[in-house]
Amino acid sequence: MKTAEVANNLVQWCRSGEYQKAYDELYDENAVSKEMPGMPNPVTKGKQNIVKEFHEWQNSIEEMHGGEISDPMVAGNHFSVRMTMDATFKDRGRQKMDEICLYKVDNGKITEASYHYEA
Repeated sequence: MKTAEVANNLVQWCRSGEYQKAYDELYDENAVSKEMPGMPNPVTKGKQNIVKEFHEWQNSIEEMHGGEISDPMVAGNHFSVRMTMDATFKDRGRQKMDEICLYKVDNGKITEASYHYEA
């Protein structure tokens, strides 16, 4: 898969709530995920660990109020999307999030994801 195909599939599946399909189909087994410095789990290695952390994060949400993902911007083997979310978390109340997500694609799979936001 080319980078643009990976990017478009990620956006389509996220918009339709098919997050597990995105991980299963698009992420490399040895992918790395990077959060902002100072956040819990700043670097996560391996698709299984990334998925586990996603499910833990997802389970911390009490109620979703809204969110969007932009169309991707592709440059070479990288792409970015803007993600917004308005959610009430079980342990910290309601929060609005706005972030840029940057992905690297090698051999048709996401090998690196980094998330950039106000911490």
